Formats: sequence, C-alpha cells, structure tokens
Amino acid sequence: MKAAPHQPIKRMAAACGCVSAAWAFYQKLGFTPFDAAAHNWLMMKNSETKMGLFQGMFAHNILTRNPSDVRAIQKKLKAEGIKLRLEADETRSGPAHTTLTDPDGNPILLNQF
Repeated sequence: MKAAPHQPIKRMAAACGCVSAAWAFYQKLGFTPFDAAAHNWLMMKNSETKMGLFQGMFAHNILTRNPSDVRAIQKKLKAEGIKLRLEADETRSGPAHTTLTDPDGNPILLNQF
C-alpha cells in the first residue's frame, strides 16, 4: 500500500491505573503537561510527541491522529479494504472520529475535532 500523504501519528492515549503514578514516570522521560488536567486524565508532550494519560477511560493504549478530514481518510481506508471498528457519519461535516485495529490488535483512533 502506498504511504498516505497525511500527517504521521505523533499522539498516543495511554491507559493507566493511576494518573499521578504514570505522570511521575513520564515526567522523568522529559514529558511536560500542555493542557489542563482533570482527576482522571493528563495531556503532556515531549518535543512533537503528545500523549494523554487516561485513568479508567480506555481498556488499551491507543494510537491517535487528528486529521483535518477524517471522512476522506475513512473513504480511502475502506477502498483499501481496511475494516473499521467505528465509522464517522459520511453524510455530516464537522467533528467526527473513526477507529480501526492494526493486524496485532492495537487500536487506532482518527479523531477530527
């Protein structure tokens, strides 16, 4: 399959058991917060990599991407024969998301907001 001319995946949503314990670890790896935190989540970054820590919100870590047109990407993925777990409503515009799973079972979220 040809490489997509879209932005690379530079984001991850990490499922964690305790946000404060996870934050203590990732802070040592050079991550700093960039968005207001809540009691069960924290957004942080290290250079161009952005990562969210989410306590009790996801069962697995999730690769994420924030494209400007998730519906166009969804159409391309479907044309390539990739099975989607959740599809964006193609009859609407504005914020939407679609999810898929890679061959090893890793979930991927394409989230347009």
